[in-house]
Amino acid sequence: MTKGKKIVLLTLIIVCILVGGFVWYVTDYYHVVDLESAMEETELVRIAKIDIGYWYDGPGEENALIFYPGAKVQEVAYAPILKMLAEQGVDCFLIHMPCNLAFLGVDRANSIIETYQYKHWFLAGHSLGGAMAACYASENNDKLDGLIFLAAYSTKNLTGTELDILSIYGSEDKVLNMEKLISSRRFMPDCFREYCIEGGNHAGFGDYGAQKGDGTASITVKNQQDMTVAKILEMIK
Repeated sequence: MTKGKKIVLLTLIIVCILVGGFVWYVTDYYHVVDLESAMEETELVRIAKIDIGYWYDGPGEENALIFYPGAKVQEVAYAPILKMLAEQGVDCFLIHMPCNLAFLGVDRANSIIETYQYKHWFLAGHSLGGAMAACYASENNDKLDGLIFLAAYSTKNLTGTELDILSIYGSEDKVLNMEKLISSRRFMPDCFREYCIEGGNHAGFGDYGAQKGDGTASITVKNQQDMTVAKILEMIK
């Protein structure tokens, strides 16, 4: 085999390894524990499949929340929180991200805001989804009324915005980088609010089971999600 052919063969092998590694990475994600329950409508909430996710349509008409999922988490794992919010008058849009990675769909909120008519828009995200929500908000704060972090923090400076910003995290979260969360407070406006759920952890904001490296929660997932919904409603209403 000539030197040139060896180089081509080696290049092809490297490309195949990289592609295979990427495919493995993006297909190895956390699945919702109870899919049937996640997709079940309630007396007050209708669930509609849309091009880039799901619309949780409840009795509300003015307030809507767009949700960016955490990295490598099946988006419907966040259905419990969004259904509870919709039942209380905050319609929700759950966004499906390409390869379940929010940095590949940072601007997906645009199509929702441009398509649906609500007076007030809020953007929320869990973990990587929260960080990407902050990236979107930093460039489009005029389209939003508020931003909500669940076990997440901003790397963008939002001090010059008029956004209401709420950060919620669990005391037993071992996935969230607390040093970076604390450091990110300098990027927050004066109206920034932060709430620590005692006994909560990283995975408790969704319904996808235990997450690698996370702490052990001392409260139930339902309790953590109930407290999360209460704090979000307190902010919005």
